[in-house]
Amino acid sequence: MSFRLFETAPEIYETFKESFVEHNAELTILDNDKLSSKTIDWLVYNAVFNKDEYVKSEARQVIRSLALPLGIRLSSIQGFYEAMGRGECGGFSVPAINIRGMTFDCARAVFKAAMRNHVGPFIFEIAKSEIEYTNQRPLEYTAVILAAAIKEGYRGPVFIQGDHFQVNANKYAEDSFDEIGSLKKLISDAIDAGFYNIDIDASTLVDLTKHKARDQQAPNFMVTAELTRYIRGLPSGDITVSIGGEIGEVGKKNSTEAELRAFMDGYNEELPGGMTGISKMSIQTGTSHGGVPLPNGKIAEVNVDFDTINKLSVVAREDYGLSGVVQHGASTLPDNLFHLFPERGASEVHLATGFQNQIYDHPMFPKELKDKIYTFLGMKFSGEKKEGETKEQFIYKTRKKAFGPFKENFWNLPPKVSDAIRKDLEDRFDMLFKSLKVVNTAGLLEEHIGD
Repeated sequence: MSFRLFETAPEIYETFKESFVEHNAELTILDNDKLSSKTIDWLVYNAVFNKDEYVKSEARQVIRSLALPLGIRLSSIQGFYEAMGRGECGGFSVPAINIRGMTFDCARAVFKAAMRNHVGPFIFEIAKSEIEYTNQRPLEYTAVILAAAIKEGYRGPVFIQGDHFQVNANKYAEDSFDEIGSLKKLISDAIDAGFYNIDIDASTLVDLTKHKARDQQAPNFMVTAELTRYIRGLPSGDITVSIGGEIGEVGKKNSTEAELRAFMDGYNEELPGGMTGISKMSIQTGTSHGGVPLPNGKIAEVNVDFDTINKLSVVAREDYGLSGVVQHGASTLPDNLFHLFPERGASEVHLATGFQNQIYDHPMFPKELKDKIYTFLGMKFSGEKKEGETKEQFIYKTRKKAFGPFKENFWNLPPKVSDAIRKDLEDRFDMLFKSLKVVNTAGLLEEHIGD
C-alpha cells in the first residue's frame, strides 16, 4: 500500500472526514470499518515518517484520541500485580514483549493472538537502549501500538512499559547527578507518552567487591528509591505507575535470596511511609540478552536456574507483597522450557530477540535487503567485531542496530512478505501465550484493573 505524507494537520481531518470528525477538541468516529481498514494505516505512517514535526505530532494525537472512544486505554498493571502479591490470582507468567522493528505488524500479531486466546495481561515494552538504536521514541512507540489495537479491533487496557531504564555505571561514576538527571528525563517523557509501567535497572551499580549483601546492593536500592520517589511525584492522573526493580544484572552471576532481602529491606527504608513501591523484581538466573551466539551463528543452550525463580518468587510475594520475580532474556530459549516459568512462579517474562530473529530469518525476507543491511553493519560497526569472532557471530549481535536506519525499508516490505511474517509471529505469540498460561485470563484482568 502506498501512503501520502500530509503537508498540514488540517489535511488529516479533511482526508478522513468520512471516518471521524473533530468537534470541540473531541473526535467522533463515523465509520469504524473505514477507520480500521485504511485510515489507521495512513495515520500511523504519518505518525512515524512525516518530516513535519507538527503534522507528525498531530497524527499521533489523533490516534490516541481515536483509541479512547473505542475502549482502548493506556493502563498500569499495578492493581493486577498487587492482586498477584496477595495470592488472589496466579499460575501464569505475564509476557512482556519488546518490539524492535516492523512494530506495527508485530503489534498487530500480538493483539490478534491475544484476542483469539482471551488473554488478559500482556505488555508491550521497549528498553532504553532499544529506544536509541531503533529510533523509536516513546510517543512514536505508543502511537504505533495503539494504531495496531485499532487495526485489529482490540478493546481493553494496553500496557506499555519502559524496559531496562538502566543506569550507565561508567557515566554514573563520572557524574551521578547528570546520569540520574538524564534517566529522569527519559522517565518523564515515557510517562507522558502513556508508559504507565517503568522498569528501573540500577543493578549495574551493585558492588560485588563488598562483603555484605546489603553493602553490595546499597547503591542499587538507593537509586531505585530515588527514581521511585521521582515517578510518584510526576502527574499520571489517577493511574499508579507500576515500577519494577532489579537485583541481578542480566548475563552476570545468578541472584540469591540474601540479595533480594538486602535490596527490599534497604529500598523500603528509603521510601516515605505510605508510598507505593515496586511491584516486581527482576533477577538473574543464567540467561543473557539475545542469547550467546556460537561461531556458526546459532544460539548456545543455557541452563536456566528454575529453582532460584521458584525460591525468590515465594520470598518476593510472601514477605514483600510483590507479584513475584521477572525473567529477562527468555525469547531465544527452547520452546519446551516456557511452561516452567509459570510453574515456578515467575510473574513476568521478557521476550525480544526471538522476534527479531523471526523477521530476519524468515524465508520470504528479501535477500537483497538483507545483504544491504549486513553490508551496512559491516561498515558501520566494524569496530565492535571482537578478535576471533566469526562473521555470523558479529552479524547476529549487531543486526538489531539496523532497525533504526532501515525502519522505512522494514515498514514498506511487499505486502505478501509482511503478511507472511506477521502470520508466523502471530503463531509464535499464540504458542507463548499458551505456554505461559495466560490464555482465558481476560476476566481476571477486568477484575483487578480499576482504571
